[in-house]
Amino acid sequence: YDFAWLDHIVDTLRAQGVTAAIETDYGNPIYRGGGTADLAAGFPTSEEGLAGWDAWVDALTRHFRGRVKDWLMWNEPDIQPWGGSPEKLSEQIAAFNVRTAKILKRVIPDAKIGALSLSECDAKLIEDCLKAMGEDTKLFDWVVYHGYRWAPEHNYGTVEGVKKIVAGIAPNLRLRQGENGCPSEETHRFALDGIPWTELSQAKWDLRRMLGDRGHDIASSVFTICDFNHRGREVNRKGLLRANENHEVIAVKRAYYAVQNLVSVFDGTERRVTSKRVSTTDTTLVLDEYETAAGLPLLAFWTFAEESEKDASSQNGGETHRLLRPSDSFVTRPAVFRWKGPAFENPVWVDVLTGRVYEFPRRDMIVHSCGIDFVNVPVYDSPAFLTERKALDVR
Repeated sequence: YDFAWLDHIVDTLRAQGVTAAIETDYGNPIYRGGGTADLAAGFPTSEEGLAGWDAWVDALTRHFRGRVKDWLMWNEPDIQPWGGSPEKLSEQIAAFNVRTAKILKRVIPDAKIGALSLSECDAKLIEDCLKAMGEDTKLFDWVVYHGYRWAPEHNYGTVEGVKKIVAGIAPNLRLRQGENGCPSEETHRFALDGIPWTELSQAKWDLRRMLGDRGHDIASSVFTICDFNHRGREVNRKGLLRANENHEVIAVKRAYYAVQNLVSVFDGTERRVTSKRVSTTDTTLVLDEYETAAGLPLLAFWTFAEESEKDASSQNGGETHRLLRPSDSFVTRPAVFRWKGPAFENPVWVDVLTGRVYEFPRRDMIVHSCGIDFVNVPVYDSPAFLTERKALDVR
């Protein structure tokens, strides 16, 4: 085995304080029945192919023992052309995941492993896979899904149902979004292809997906750090950094700075408030409440639909709205929030996309017996915050 190329990646990440997670796929056609080295290849199926797989996983984990603790299973096995019944698919995925995880745990007993790595957040398939695993679900730490949608909010109704399924079958597992991102231009061969994305709509999409996952307590990732040239296809333009066909990073995209702005506030020290003190009657808004480590309120919000469009597929608050992909517009509209918590001392409105911080006018804070109404709050299809000025590192 030649691990030099992968050593370079893992060691570079570790030198920058980044924890690497390695996914064990794909197959290898030098073995009869060993699968192929790309997406939708199919698991190894023959005795020779499976023996080659077992030896590969054993060698891989021994080589990175002490450097890599997080591991993920075969990528998107649900898009493979298995044929047969869904029950057969779930049994094959479960058996292959368990087979691989047992080798990992034998070599690295404290490894943290994500199961399934499905392309979709498919409630029935996840349930069938976990049932097929039985007690072997204890080998894993997460149930991993991807679930690309042109409006990030499209998945969350299903996600909440899947969380209940996982809790009922394997309460030791946590749901994890393992791969999701948005192109910065129209592409033709990958998820979210055929849509005229721009750097602006990409940045909005990434922010909405990150905060949407955070608002549903889903472990989350942004796919990917930089564009990459997928051999035999085209450059996948979901990167935060722009790269060319020669694997050279050549520019920084708007999404990079937007994600930088978000994680400067959402750094893991914040707490999501489940018994919210904030509300709105606007059913086209996502509105979540958090507290900083210092106990300061942090209200995160954005629009996900247009109220005038009633002809599509999302249910929210008893009204049907059309889920919309992010636009290239910066136009805001006013919203009203009712706040039942303590009075804000020095409120600010933060545009996460640009990183700009604005004083929120006192005249738009109406105090009454039930609390405070924030009126004329600017909202648009990219996340913004209302918080205390001292919650931010603002100079």
